[in-house]
Amino acid sequence: MNDERLQPQLRIDHTAIAANTRLLHSRTKAALMAVVKADAFGHGAVETARTVVAHGATQLGVTTLAEALELRGSGVRAPILSWLNAPDTDFSPAVDARVDLAVPSTEHLRAASAGARKAARTARIHLHMDVGMARDGAAPHQWPDLCTRAAALEAAGTVKVTGLMGHLGCADRPEDPHNRAGRDAFAQAGRVARQAGLRPAHHHLAATSALLNDPSSHHDLVRVGAGLYGIAPASAGLRFAATLTAPVVSVRDVPANTAVGYAHTWTTHRPTRLALLPIGYADGLPRATSHQAHVLVRGRPRTVAGMFSMDQIVIDVGDDPIAPGEPVTILGPGDHGEPTPADWAGWAQTIPHELLTALGTSRRIIRRHLTHPVPPAPARLLCTSLENTT
Repeated sequence: MNDERLQPQLRIDHTAIAANTRLLHSRTKAALMAVVKADAFGHGAVETARTVVAHGATQLGVTTLAEALELRGSGVRAPILSWLNAPDTDFSPAVDARVDLAVPSTEHLRAASAGARKAARTARIHLHMDVGMARDGAAPHQWPDLCTRAAALEAAGTVKVTGLMGHLGCADRPEDPHNRAGRDAFAQAGRVARQAGLRPAHHHLAATSALLNDPSSHHDLVRVGAGLYGIAPASAGLRFAATLTAPVVSVRDVPANTAVGYAHTWTTHRPTRLALLPIGYADGLPRATSHQAHVLVRGRPRTVAGMFSMDQIVIDVGDDPIAPGEPVTILGPGDHGEPTPADWAGWAQTIPHELLTALGTSRRIIRRHLTHPVPPAPARLLCTSLENTT
């Protein structure tokens, strides 16, 4: 058995997630779809889903069916959209669980219709248009045929087109001309869908950056992911929800000119004290931040000494009388001077999304949820919410 006293902890503040959800909701007249893919960016999908639904989100978004069905299996009954699946997927379990499906191709459309027949229930689908990223979604020249076929299946009763969706690739740069091009492409996609006889209830193009920067892209529904967890410009007023700590496992006093870590790339320039932490790049800390990163020890920033190892890092704590077992704050919201996920991302020349999702996948980091997530609604209310999505 693992000794939890020797394991790092990732503490998730649901008060912050709730406040972020409310703030984002206040910035738009559209409804919120809270994106809890990738285990809620490493924060815990089930717990996060319950929090965001209790604080303003009306729908949930995930990538895979496995993610959607995990939520359903845990008692989450809000509408869920899954938007990244293979075209030959058996969609019948999702249709049976009343999970909405993104449809970016005629192959996906056929699979959704087949899943509906197998489940003896109409499949709720969102037609997905590529508005300029050359990524997921139907290409513009494929869109008219996809809409025509979807309308025919809707008339036959196997599918119900409840949404049109797209994604802007440059929304974090409001003046980028690709944003207008994407908005125009999405508007044209809507006209083509109407000409085919479709009348979807929802149109969603904006994610967190577009919600904050581009009101013209909001339509009636926005998908918010990163912002729920505090990933946004500081001016947005959002708060990071994750705090990562690790306990000191050993301490040693060393003289000046002591080489530390692999390749001896870092050397002490004075007599000092070194503390060892049981966390490394296997747990999601970017090795590229070696020689740049610092952590918070007893309220003071302290340098990470030497190259990161797979399982451990060394901290130069100066003359602090630190002892084994004492916690060190590796990252957090920044309230006490600790580095934030944005700081770490800057050191690694990446984005906070990558850092947080990597930390969230480590089985050696214990995840703790602060302030208990909102419990599932009573069964009567769950049934009502499902009935309202059919």
